[in-house]
Amino acid sequence: MKPSQYVKQFRVIDGAEFRLKDFDPAETLGLKSKEHAQETLESGVASLCDLQDKLFAQDRWAILVVLQAMDAAGKDSLIKHVMSGLNPQGCSVSSFKEPSTEELNHDYLWRATRALPERGKIGIFNRSYYEEALVVRVHPEILSRERLPAELVSAKIWRERFEDIRAYERYLDRNGIVIMKFFLNVSKKEQKKRFLERLDEPEKNWKFSATDVMERNHWGEYMDAYEEMIQNTSTERAPWYVVPADHKWFTRVVVAEALVHALDKLNLSYPQVDKKKRRDLKKARAALMREK
Repeated sequence: MKPSQYVKQFRVIDGAEFRLKDFDPAETLGLKSKEHAQETLESGVASLCDLQDKLFAQDRWAILVVLQAMDAAGKDSLIKHVMSGLNPQGCSVSSFKEPSTEELNHDYLWRATRALPERGKIGIFNRSYYEEALVVRVHPEILSRERLPAELVSAKIWRERFEDIRAYERYLDRNGIVIMKFFLNVSKKEQKKRFLERLDEPEKNWKFSATDVMERNHWGEYMDAYEEMIQNTSTERAPWYVVPADHKWFTRVVVAEALVHALDKLNLSYPQVDKKKRRDLKKARAALMREK
């Protein structure tokens, strides 16, 4: 199965030539509106639900969905809409905020490893271990709280973290965890619009944080960090999808289609019943039919 038109243009499998400026946050590939996209999204979600059922029954593969983005890019609403029909028993969501004291006493991949999905399940990371090459890079003073030996905090640390992450993802891939990484590419203009909505609409006030506005002062630094992150950690087995996020309805279509494509490639199926099991099923049917 080839990637659909809504996927292949945003997949980065070799970061060497990647430039963030080449990806338009407002792109919709001809889809005109939320209503126009709804049918495509519903079809994608239906396929995803069917594939998740087989994934769970087969119990061999796991899917790790990594969501990275600037604030107000739509990660939470994406999870709500794309994962709406999934069986909760086979899906988990982990949000990675400021590390706890316990987490700071371990390596930075420790808390992510604890949250990895089991075989047969889909795990969603709302932010992830990539924060260690993003917010920590933009705010290097955070490194002092990670209690690393001083001689390990050098000018090479970001290159070394990219190497570690590539190795970590290679390890996960070799253990049957399919990695799907999405950068929701929202423009600074659209982020401002969404922040103002959070301020102006009472039912959205709870979403707003003053620190969100402060982080806008570092927009350029974050874009540089995201670009270098994608350049250094996009591989064929763990590609990045740089998804336009100025129109949430289009973001959802792209992510749903990408997940369906990835799951479909696994050739999932329900487990075959052996002869002994079929005999047991036949006996069970007979026992049920004898009931009055």
